[in-house]
Amino acid sequence: MLFVEVLRFMIVLAGAVGGLEIGHHVASGAHGPIVGMLLGAGIFYVIGGLVGRLLDRGLQRTVFQLRNMPPGEVFAGTITGTSGLLLGLVIGLPLLVLFHTGFELVITAVAAWILATLGWRIGVAKGRQVVAAAGLSRILAPPNDPPPGYALLVDASAVMDRFLLVLGRSGLLPGGLVLPQFVLDQVQTLASGPDPVTSRRARRGLEAIEFLREAGVSVHVAPDEIPEADDPTTKLLTLARRLGLRIGTCSTAMAQQAGDWELPVVDLRRLTADLTPEHAPGERLVIDLVKQGNQPRQAVGYLPDGDMVVVNDAAHLVGTDGVAVNVLSTRPTSQGLLVFARLALEPVEEPAG
Repeated sequence: MLFVEVLRFMIVLAGAVGGLEIGHHVASGAHGPIVGMLLGAGIFYVIGGLVGRLLDRGLQRTVFQLRNMPPGEVFAGTITGTSGLLLGLVIGLPLLVLFHTGFELVITAVAAWILATLGWRIGVAKGRQVVAAAGLSRILAPPNDPPPGYALLVDASAVMDRFLLVLGRSGLLPGGLVLPQFVLDQVQTLASGPDPVTSRRARRGLEAIEFLREAGVSVHVAPDEIPEADDPTTKLLTLARRLGLRIGTCSTAMAQQAGDWELPVVDLRRLTADLTPEHAPGERLVIDLVKQGNQPRQAVGYLPDGDMVVVNDAAHLVGTDGVAVNVLSTRPTSQGLLVFARLALEPVEEPAG
């Protein structure tokens, strides 16, 4: 409301000055200018409130739209906008010098107030990104501190598995995640690698991180590179000790080394294994068989959560969708839960319609 009221005050001044000048030219009596000033102030008081509210809403919509613009475009727009403002002042100042009217002075003040408010709101909405685009982050916008100690510092195995997504969906990551930059680079490299299984898991992990961000989970990318260490495991352990954070991992080796370093660690695979029921022998599943297995006559499919299903005596059905199988046994592995199954004795009934 401060913007609206100040703008209204300036418009009332403009109306009063305009009414005063009109009163001088129209009325011949001594009271003419005073009446003109009062009428102008009253009329422009109403107009000023309306114009102020409309401009305030317009500025808010403008800033909201600018939130979706890349910071480089905002920075470039700021530079060109400032240049246009300076050009307008260069053209307008000679008019003020020539005419010396209070009305033009008030109009200039109104325009300056509007532009100053718009610039302030843009700065609040996009300030850190604009500064980063200009390469001034270290001076004007240092990175935020990582989340407090109950956040999880995750490694590549945790990012590439499904457990973070499950916990985030359930609201069980209140402290958020700390994702080191070197871990993010490692997962991105694996996502574009030649191994189809690893690249698929890495891409799924990157998508899960974006989903967690959209779901409101804090994901802080830590820029610390730990140049004194070469091994990714040692880097992560050193960063965990430096930041005082727990490590979230799906790697047994990482959990063991964290224990050797006397660092707190959360084994996500063990945690979710305790919470998630395994597929019981005899349970019926419906999967798509996508390739042959390592053993003769085996076929391989995947469950929606990424777990592999190995089906005996089903190699002839590779490429078939919706195959019904019965679970024989399960075995946890570093890649997830491995399910062994055989073809179901009875076909699955198609849903009506």
